[in-house]
Amino acid sequence: MPATSETLTAERILEATEEVLRRHGPAKATVVDVARALGVSHGSVYRHFRTKAALREAVTKRWLDRTTDVLAGIVTSADDPEARLRDWLAALFAAKRRKAGDDPELFATYSVLAGEAVETVVSEHIAELTGQLTEIVRAGADAGVFATEDPATTARALFQATGRFHDPGYAKEWEQPGAESDFEALVDLLVRGLRG
Repeated sequence: MPATSETLTAERILEATEEVLRRHGPAKATVVDVARALGVSHGSVYRHFRTKAALREAVTKRWLDRTTDVLAGIVTSADDPEARLRDWLAALFAAKRRKAGDDPELFATYSVLAGEAVETVVSEHIAELTGQLTEIVRAGADAGVFATEDPATTARALFQATGRFHDPGYAKEWEQPGAESDFEALVDLLVRGLRG
């Protein structure tokens, strides 16, 4: 059933935008295509998102937030900090692998969008992820499990050190033989180093 301007929501527009991006890719997808998929005028879409760039930014943020939301539960769990750190890093790797493997067209599309005009969204996403890591490292330092005087710097270093397992530029390597054991070996090394 086509949407009317009264029932049109930002969330419905973002859902339709994902489908349009999946079908047409980022180079050919237009706001008119999104409006057509919703059965509304492109002006109705522009009432929610003032520009095509704003729509692309919002759909990219929505996609990135799915990962951040999953990880937030690990940050606040009652597990000991070392277990939370291991679980968080493993969940980040698993989420990125799932995105790349389950919907490769959309993953490729978002990789393009992330490299375009949505740099702010990606920077905010990375800041949120390193903020979550900082909370875990701080909890470990407070408990005497991790030896660090600056949890935020340590968290950024952990994030950068594990980049091969969450940066989309490495997606082709994630399904290679040995990727999982390489990941586990790196996490073991990092955790041992944190124990001081």
